Parts: sequence; structure tokens; C-alpha cells
Amino acid sequence: MYTDILINATTYENRIALVENGTLLEFHTERFSEEGLIGNIYLGRVVRVLPGIDAAFVDIGLARTGFLYVDDIIVPAQGGLNQQSFQPVDGVENGKKHTNRPINELLKENQPILVQIAKEPIGTKGARLTCNITIPCRNLVYMPLTDHIGISRKIENEGVRNQLKEKIEKLRPSGAGFIIRTVAENISSDELEADMEFLLLLWDEILSKSTKGKVPSLIYKDLDIILRAVRDFFTENIHELVVDNREVYNQLLTYAKTFAPHLQRKIIYYDGDAPLFESYGIEVDINSALDKKVWLRSGGYIIIEPTEALTVIDVNTGRYVGKNDLAETIFKTNMEAVKEIAYQLRLRNIGGIIIIDFIDMDDEQDREDLYNAFKKAMQDDKSKVNILKLSEFGLVQMTRKRLSENLIQTMCEPCFYCGGDGFIKSSRTICYEIFRKLTKDARKIECATAALKVHPNVADLLRNEEAVHVDQLEQATGKRFTITSVPDMHIKRYEIIWK
Repeated sequence: MYTDILINATTYENRIALVENGTLLEFHTERFSEEGLIGNIYLGRVVRVLPGIDAAFVDIGLARTGFLYVDDIIVPAQGGLNQQSFQPVDGVENGKKHTNRPINELLKENQPILVQIAKEPIGTKGARLTCNITIPCRNLVYMPLTDHIGISRKIENEGVRNQLKEKIEKLRPSGAGFIIRTVAENISSDELEADMEFLLLLWDEILSKSTKGKVPSLIYKDLDIILRAVRDFFTENIHELVVDNREVYNQLLTYAKTFAPHLQRKIIYYDGDAPLFESYGIEVDINSALDKKVWLRSGGYIIIEPTEALTVIDVNTGRYVGKNDLAETIFKTNMEAVKEIAYQLRLRNIGGIIIIDFIDMDDEQDREDLYNAFKKAMQDDKSKVNILKLSEFGLVQMTRKRLSENLIQTMCEPCFYCGGDGFIKSSRTICYEIFRKLTKDARKIECATAALKVHPNVADLLRNEEAVHVDQLEQATGKRFTITSVPDMHIKRYEIIWK
């Protein structure tokens, strides 16, 4: 089994694909008109403190104010913004805050505050902010305001974990927090020290800018999506990193030379005639990830329906009729859906509350097997998930940590026909509206004929299935109606011209 990272870099958009054995696992895109904000650090101004919900709104210079919850607040002593003045409120220990102080004692309106974006603006909601700043590099994540050492859960060897912790303890300044990332499992003390020195200098620079910057202003911008992908995904386990832009290719070689020289050989420049994503056969997969209906190999299917509050996924047997009995058919369909749902959640970056309506099963053991299979299928997901057991109605309720917009929100917009409702008036409904309008106007207008300009679908219905009603209307009104098809007319619109 091998995994490739594919990077399609253009002047207007960068696209990143994580491909395993030819199958698209993850897809990320960043458009220069809509650059990502997670990880950016801002010097903001508190514009409103809301004790009723223990939160505050902070102006950071974006279109919408950011949202700062009380548990994410760390304020500097005496209102200063230098490194020595930052002190945790009632102490921050092991990454957790212990305070019962109300938010109006911690923050005041117009107060300057250093914050980091933890979740991007989604829909009508502003960015989620935190004062508990983290700064990642390839091997470490620096937490300057938290006295804590963490080690990636994917480093499972207890001896290795203890050795890494001892190395960090010897090197880190007093009170500084660090998380050791998965790629640092076999790192030397010299490499750790170099990364640590880089992060400490970067934090000093951030603090220096914050004391001089205007309020609100951007103090630190995180890496673009390409370098973030290399930092977070590019490990020894990656087969190849393939990029189709010469300038970006050279940039990645320089980055790898500095932070991961042993991986330089895996960076490949693609200059084939066919576009990179088409060459690897994943362009179709990206487009399919926008569809509501996803077919299963057996002939069953799932429907993925995003809403404002949550995402609903429905499982159906579809064309699959099974071989033996109904219970077996339902169980096999559900089990096949489990793997596809786990895959689609990751591919589409679906987060928040998710409700899955599996086909109901009477056998308790089948329900338990399904739940365990779903938990196992979600193990490879990098986002934090919480899955509840099947309810009596066959529903699985779960949450998946949402940091940014999902694929639909990134690549689509509300339908300009239906306004995002997902429905428009049917052609027959439009026909009957026209009938009512003609009946009403015929009483007041002396003209003998009326020309109807309508969408082709409506015209077809009026000339065929509804022709008998058109004839009846002509007899009842004593008028003559002519029907004209207008291809570029909106299906809901029509025009009646009396002559």
C-alpha cells in the first residue's frame, strides 16, 4: 500500500490531494481570493462582552467579528503585551484552565488582546478565537502560554515516548509547552533543539510585532496550504509528492532541504501532457464528492444531505436485493455503507453534528457489530470524533471536529434558481399559475388573443398533457392563446402579451 501527495498549483488556486493506492482519500483547496485563516494570529480589540453566554466578540479586522469563549481566554498581567506579562488566568495546567471568574472580570470593551483563529468563519458565523496560542513546525508544536509536554498518540512505543519526553524536558525553557508530532518519533536531540530555537525566536518576533502593531491587525500568518500539507502529511510513509508547478517544486525542495532533507528524493516534478489530477484519475472523484447520492458496490446507496445545523446521511438498499433473506440484505447494505460513510466524511471534510440513518435491524448482535465496524472505520480519521451507539430507531449520532468549511461550502454556492432551498416550483405548478392569471385578466382585457412566452418545459406541458385544459380555458374566456418556448427564460418566469 502506498500513498501519494498530489499538488496542483496555479495562479488562482492550489489543490492538494492525498491518494492511497489510486483512491482519493483527502482533498483540500485554497483559492487566493479566499485564503485560509486557521492558525493566523491577530492583535484584536474586544468590542462586546456578553456575560450571559460567557463569551466576547473581538474585532480582528475581518468582515465579521470573532467569537472568544471564556475558557479560551488568557490575559496579560497589567494589560501588557510582552512575553513576561502573559500569565494564565488562575493557572493553565496540562492544557486545561481552572477558573470560575466571569468573563466581564477578564475582559473589558476596547481592550487589546492577542488571539489566534481556531476555527474559520463558516456560513454566517465569525471565526472561533483562542488566546491559548499554538505555533507548529515540522516536528514540534509550541504552546508558549501553557506549561505542558504532549506526545502524539500515534507514537505508541512507551519507551520511545519516555525518551522524547526526557529530551524535551532538558531543552525547553521553564514554563514553555511543547507537543511532539508523529514525524519526530526518531528525531535526534540536535534536531529537536533546532526546531525549538526556531519556534522560540518566532514567538519573540510575534510578541515584538504585537507591541508595535495597530489594533486590529494581522501579526502572524500561517503557512499557505501547500507548505502546510508538506509539514503535516509529508513523512517517510509517503511514496511520492508530485507537483505540477516548477516554481512550487523548487520551493518545496528548499523547504525539504531545511526541515526534512531525507525526503527530497521523493519530491517529483510533473510535466505530462494531461493535467496532473486527470493523469491520476481523481478529477472525477472530486466532482463526485459534490453529489448527494453515493452508490455502493452492491447496488445500495447513501444520501448525504447537509443542513445549517447538522448533516444527515440516509442508507438505502437501492437495487440490492440480496440472496437469502431480508435481514441479511439489510445487514450487508449497512456494513458496506459504514466504510463508504467514513470515507465520505473525511473526503468531504464534513464536521459538526452528523446523524446517520442506517436501515433498521432487529437483531441486537447485528446492531452491535455495525456500531463496532463504524468505530473501526473512523479510526484513521485525523479529526476528533465522538460516536454514540445506535438508537432504537437505527440512528447513529456523532460529532466530527469542524475547523473549516466542508467541500460543498468551499466549491458550491446556493442555487440561484431555488435560493438554496433545494426545490423549485414544478412545471405543472407554473402552468396552473398561468391558467389563473389568464382567467383573471381575460375578464378585464378586450383583446382576442394572448401570446404566452414560457420556459421550454412549461411549453411542452401546455402543448401536450395540459392541452385539454388550454382548450377548455379558451372556450371559457372566449380568447385564443399561442404558446412560445423561450430557452433562456427562468422556469418560474412567464410573460403574457395580450394582442
